[in-house]
Amino acid sequence: MILKLLFCLVFITGLLFGLDRWLLFMEGRGWIYYRKKKPNSSALSNACLEVQKLLEPSKKYVVQIKKDEKRDQQEAGDLPNEPEIPNPAEQIDENR
Repeated sequence: MILKLLFCLVFITGLLFGLDRWLLFMEGRGWIYYRKKKPNSSALSNACLEVQKLLEPSKKYVVQIKKDEKRDQQEAGDLPNEPEIPNPAEQIDENR
């Protein structure tokens, strides 16, 4: 009876170790997030948007229309363009 219990305990421990190694392998390939890498918020939000797109297809058109409107406003010049970031090398040359 004790030998059978010991065998089961060793088997379960080996099985859990093997599962852990397999999940770490899959994480190393980038297939899942398990222990070492944490998902970034953009990946999580993209996944939520995809699920929402499946459940509520009408929402997709609203997002697309808003993107089109913003692009049209930028092309028409209604929205200011992104501010330019000054080049530090040019600032050094100006100071000389």
